[in-house]
Amino acid sequence: MSAPAPSPLAVVDAEPLPRQEEVLTEAALAFVAELHRRFTPRRDELLARRAERRAEIARTSTLDFLPETAAIRADDSWKVAPAPAALNDRRVEITGPTDRKMTINALNSGAKVWLADFEDASAPTWENVVLGQVNLIDAYTRKIDFTDPKSGKSYALKPADQLATVVMRPRGWHLEERHLTFDGRPVPGALVDFGLYFFHNAQRLIDLGKGPYFYLPKTESHLEARLWNDIFVFAQDYVGIPQGTVRATVLIETITAAYEMEEILYELRDHAAGLNAGRWDYLFSIVKNFRDGGAKFVLPDRNAVTMTAPFMRAYTELLVRTCHKRGAHAIGGMAAFIPSRKDAEVNKVAFEKVKADKDREAGDGFDGSWVAHPDLVPIAMASFDAVLGDRPNQKDRLREDVSVAPGDLIAIDSLDAKPTYDGLRNAVQVGIRYIEAWLRGLGAVAIFNLMEDAATAEISRSQIWQWINAGVVFENGETATPELARKVAAEELAAIRAEIGDEAFTSGKWQQAHDLLLHVSLDADYADFLTLPAYEQLVG
Repeated sequence: MSAPAPSPLAVVDAEPLPRQEEVLTEAALAFVAELHRRFTPRRDELLARRAERRAEIARTSTLDFLPETAAIRADDSWKVAPAPAALNDRRVEITGPTDRKMTINALNSGAKVWLADFEDASAPTWENVVLGQVNLIDAYTRKIDFTDPKSGKSYALKPADQLATVVMRPRGWHLEERHLTFDGRPVPGALVDFGLYFFHNAQRLIDLGKGPYFYLPKTESHLEARLWNDIFVFAQDYVGIPQGTVRATVLIETITAAYEMEEILYELRDHAAGLNAGRWDYLFSIVKNFRDGGAKFVLPDRNAVTMTAPFMRAYTELLVRTCHKRGAHAIGGMAAFIPSRKDAEVNKVAFEKVKADKDREAGDGFDGSWVAHPDLVPIAMASFDAVLGDRPNQKDRLREDVSVAPGDLIAIDSLDAKPTYDGLRNAVQVGIRYIEAWLRGLGAVAIFNLMEDAATAEISRSQIWQWINAGVVFENGETATPELARKVAAEELAAIRAEIGDEAFTSGKWQQAHDLLLHVSLDADYADFLTLPAYEQLVG
């Protein structure tokens, strides 16, 4: 291992945390500093390229597969590296933040994989960033336990052979970590999350028979995947582990990445573990990129855009075909339902929908899928067991029957549904409730029996913005206008106050959340990510 020089990183504006010295060691910070020095300039160039591409889409209102990479797509000879044993069977994956209770429950859930989330399911307070790392170190050294202060219930890990394999998700490229700076400049959150986790746990995970595995979020092009690949190569050499030990699954949750799936796998081929079909972020990306495209790109209510919508079918079937052609896992989308402890009928209906969704994914050729709650693990497991049996995956199912034309992925008007007034109200309700929790440091929030994360707020505010700018007329005759959005938001804020009482309302961040939602929903200058202005208001 390289001998660390004194780290040029500074921890700023951060209250000391218990056990932070175990994570923020001189050697770990020196590694993060070297990642920043080597790779942040390229990160900056790629963010600028995103803006250029978005401007091009604004001019053309179309996308196509890249002509300059046609040879990669046409070459049938290349494959990604074979999956390591710990990632060969991924039939059910559970997602969630890295707080102490969730860490234990997710590892014990019966799922094959836990997506340990430092991204959309985690509000990036310094406490969440640092103590999330502590919790994962404690889990790997089996020093983790938790007693709920409210219920008195204690939580502890099951035997090692019963625990889920961890795949960690760092923040996206656009986010900074303001509490860690280099020459006065914040270090990208992605490099902080990846660097601290990799440095402390890579060898430890190898010793456990697993490895440093990652989910890569918000990727917009194969050039961004190339940057991650170069980071992996450097990181493995730095700590002295074999090349190819790192494995990464890329979330295809942007519309531009959907046109570069093969190229993304190619760039990461020695480290690629698969692709995943995200949903809300994917829809958010469509709105963001095609917001100037006119009526044919206007999405209906988010709940009307199911995975059976023609343009969503094109996306998921192309993903399965692409992954299996290249020997990679195809991982399906999220079942976000949170079971009710009070309403058995609600659970019955929801469980049937979850089963139908997972049956469809398994039938389409996916090798696994996501759930947000441990109670959904057996349902999803049964769907994939029925198709896979004893096989770890179905990568041999090549789906050569699938043929997707470029226009199929953006045929939004193929969906026979329109925005509704109730859809506007729901977007406002969910947006306010999620942002309020996020500003208090909570990234995964149960709202109306669904587990919501930052992608939820993004699609909510994007739909409000899109409907207003498109002049949508709802079924009740009202037109989507800034005034109508403000009226609905004021009504929802009053309803929340009546629901929870004055004391809870005043002690929360409700007015702040209301104001922020309206700011990003009504501002003519559409913010690339809600989390950028929100981070400026996040305390801690």
